Amino acid sequence: QVQLVESGGGLVKAGGSLRLSCAASGSISRVNTMLWYRQTPGTQRELVAHITRDGDQAIYIDSLKGRFTISRDNAKNTAFLQMNNLRPADTGVYYCNANIKGQDLRTLDVWGQGTQVTVSS
Repeated sequence: QVQLVESGGGLVKAGGSLRLSCAASGSISRVNTMLWYRQTPGTQRELVAHITRDGDQAIYIDSLKGRFTISRDNAKNTAFLQMNNLRPADTGVYYCNANIKGQDLRTLDVWGQGTQVTVSS
């Protein structure tokens, strides 16, 4: 069994920062690309950022560039999303997604349960 667990969400005032973590655990052989998505109220889930195992990365939403940073620690099978200068429009549920090769050599597309981020004005 392989799972992703997000943490680090919460309530913050506009202009504040949060750091989300996404930890993969279970019978893992290799964690490949890790991604962050978000679902803000009234919208569909959208891709925020990705990072490959080698560190290639991208932020996909223009309003987040310069404020959000994705990183990872391969030794800990963990990805991070550093969110600075948060705005009320960033409020939503943030989900981690990863491509993971299990010890049985099957490749799985795994989702976390999501973590709530609320930014007050």
